[in-house]
Amino acid sequence: MNPTQLGIHEIRARFRAGTLTSLALAQALIERTNAQQALKGYATFDADTLLKQAAAADARMAAGEDLPLLGVPIALKDNIDSTDHPCAAGTSSLQGSVPVADAEVVRRLRAAGALVAGKASMHELAFGVTTDNATTGTARNPWNTDRMPGGSSGGCGVVVAAGLVPAAIGTDTGGSVRVPSALCGLVGLRPTAGRVPGRGIAPISTTRDTPGPMARSVQDCALLDAVLTQGPSPLFTVSLAGVRLGVPAQHFWEDLDPGVRAVSEAALDRLRAAGVELVPVDLPGVAALNASTGFPIALHEFVRDMRDYLAYAGRGIGFDALVVGVKSPDVRAIVTPLLGEGAISEAAYGQAMACRQQLQNLYAQAFLSAGVHALVFPTTPALAAPAGENTDVVLNGQAQPVFPTFIRNTDPGSNAGLPGLTLPIGLSDGLPVGLALDGMPGSDRLLLSLGSAIEPLFPTETAPWMR
Repeated sequence: MNPTQLGIHEIRARFRAGTLTSLALAQALIERTNAQQALKGYATFDADTLLKQAAAADARMAAGEDLPLLGVPIALKDNIDSTDHPCAAGTSSLQGSVPVADAEVVRRLRAAGALVAGKASMHELAFGVTTDNATTGTARNPWNTDRMPGGSSGGCGVVVAAGLVPAAIGTDTGGSVRVPSALCGLVGLRPTAGRVPGRGIAPISTTRDTPGPMARSVQDCALLDAVLTQGPSPLFTVSLAGVRLGVPAQHFWEDLDPGVRAVSEAALDRLRAAGVELVPVDLPGVAALNASTGFPIALHEFVRDMRDYLAYAGRGIGFDALVVGVKSPDVRAIVTPLLGEGAISEAAYGQAMACRQQLQNLYAQAFLSAGVHALVFPTTPALAAPAGENTDVVLNGQAQPVFPTFIRNTDPGSNAGLPGLTLPIGLSDGLPVGLALDGMPGSDRLLLSLGSAIEPLFPTETAPWMR
């Protein structure tokens, strides 16, 4: 098998067996990256730096060193600081600016032996779901280059799905890891809020943001999760017989693209046949509570948290100048009002935080009443939209705003601080469909264990570029 098609566990097994070197893997990834530049998956990529890291990793392995990620290239979203690549958060004012220190998650990845392959493209300042960026270009879905990869961690989805790197670390505020994972046919994990450190990452909202892994298997995401959290690596052995999954029909299963619905309902049939008990779950008023929570918190905290980041990370620019430099029209429309009368007041922020508590209580009561291990629903209501479309998407014959449409199912759990996992479950019209699992806070390893048990129910689809 071509090494660019391998996941982390397969790569490490070949390293240990002596049938693959980190240098040979890096060379294969570089060749593939050079051939796939039109996908706009990377914001910055330095082949020489990657080759030097790989050669050093081979020397360490030859000396007997064995670490979980030793010699494995990992891509970072362009808002995660690393000292060997510029970190621009997809915005023009920070282009070419190299951070003075690694983010804490990067320090942990390096301690586990990982190589930083490059910085993946993203929606500007992470305020969007298309990764159509006026500064860095329009990222394209490897399954169909006329379609978007999702966002805001869209470049991470591109580079992993296209075989440019085995895994990536994105960030998720309202779905920015899970949406591109679903649309690009990957596994993606949003950890419980606060479980993975965000220090050294250009933020939107410290309440809502979290870094998370994107990879080709649950096991690879679980390994990355263990490294990022410095927690236990093994997953639980789960028998699906007796597992109870909640099906929130209202909101999460409404107004779906017909192809998404067909693939998702077929997935429920497979789960039921494997012994999973599917339980109806009611989340009354979840959409209204979510709407009262999400953007007021994000926009208030963005002003505060981005100012703080720019100062402590020594990025050499102030908040106002950063906002003035925004090029993408959709993002400019969101952030420019924050410099004036559009700023979210303390009173409005306090009210939004109170709504967040109500949202958390709603989820806690739903889980308790139904006695379920997780909720299950389609990750996105629609298939990947046409690339370059930042405003509307046509869903069931109606034009709908693209941003809220694609985060409709992932945003409520994000605002409640829940962990969320997405798994690829099949194709519709040649495009991937993802199935989401949301759990209660702190149930990340249980979600991953459930995902590991569910994953074999769905055959791996062969992507066009790997046939």
